[in-house]
Amino acid sequence: MSEPIPVTRAVDHGTAKLMPDVDRARAWLLTVDGAPQSYVDLDAPAYLEFEYARRLAHVLETAAAPGRPLDVVHLGGGALTLPRYVAATRPGSRQDVIEADRGLLGLVVEHLPLPAGTGVTLHPADARVWIGSAPADSADVVIADVFGGSRVPAHLTTVTYARAAERVLRPDGVYLANLADAAPFAFLRSQLATFAVVFEELVLIAEPGVLRGRRFGNAVLAASHRPLDIAALTRRTAADAFPARVEHGAALREFTGAAEPVHEADAVASPEPPDGAFTIG
Repeated sequence: MSEPIPVTRAVDHGTAKLMPDVDRARAWLLTVDGAPQSYVDLDAPAYLEFEYARRLAHVLETAAAPGRPLDVVHLGGGALTLPRYVAATRPGSRQDVIEADRGLLGLVVEHLPLPAGTGVTLHPADARVWIGSAPADSADVVIADVFGGSRVPAHLTTVTYARAAERVLRPDGVYLANLADAAPFAFLRSQLATFAVVFEELVLIAEPGVLRGRRFGNAVLAASHRPLDIAALTRRTAADAFPARVEHGAALREFTGAAEPVHEADAVASPEPPDGAFTIG
């Protein structure tokens, strides 16, 4: 059998590259303009390479009984890492993936196709537009992992957007977002303030060095109307190969401080990562 070779293609929003992992057969890294977007192992879809993806999965695993099928909306497709994970760990789940970059979606479908019967439906559409017209009370989980290059788009940061996502969730549903920031955390704090307008319960998961302001990095936001299982989530994140801190309650309100919710008129994209923060060759 011939060795897999990298694939490079111009997509709608940059240059995408699929690079095989020399250490894992049928595993691939997807980058767009050099920024890592997704990692998938086609033979082991429950394997999650990226730290933030594992943290999103930790919330998924503590939010519902093990193996229970879920209705999940994924805003941002990438290489379909988390849809593959949910299909493998929660058979019978129904999943909608919304990806604005049609060229990227086509590349992934062509080279990293989903197995038959995964229950995943792909939608080439803008995340904000799609969720604004999606049926109310139709999802158990909404996962936002949308980056224009290396930045969260401004129109996915506002109170109006948060309310649109909340409308799609069932009353006990959970909203999850992959965010990125660094000290003094103006963007991250604004997102906490924004989602606190809509949801009673907020949780933030991040590597301690990021929260201490030592470096730029990812942070996972979870928002819901019901308390999440903080003890179980803390155990899972602490036992990870790259341990993370779980912030909630008074400590998270203190972290948010005097940050104001984001409205349409003052929305901005998340900050540009410093050189070398995520980019690879």
